[in-house]
Amino acid sequence: MEEKESASADTNGKNSPGAPFTALPLALELGYLIALPLAGFALLGRFADKFFQTSPWFLVSGVIIAAITSSWIVYKKVSKIIS
Repeated sequence: MEEKESASADTNGKNSPGAPFTALPLALELGYLIALPLAGFALLGRFADKFFQTSPWFLVSGVIIAAITSSWIVYKKVSKIIS
């Protein structure tokens, strides 16, 4: 009986040697989904601050918008994976 359980566990890939790396693409994608909006909105905010001479208000606004945007994108991605 125990042999059948261990054999079935091996066939679904949970105990295989490469199993920890199956989540790596998802982790990298989520990292990009967080980093890219942050970098983009922060740079736009920095350029707007230089142009309008309002440092640091556009930069701070850009970071806040990036955090909200990244959270929404990650939420949509994770909810799609879960369901």
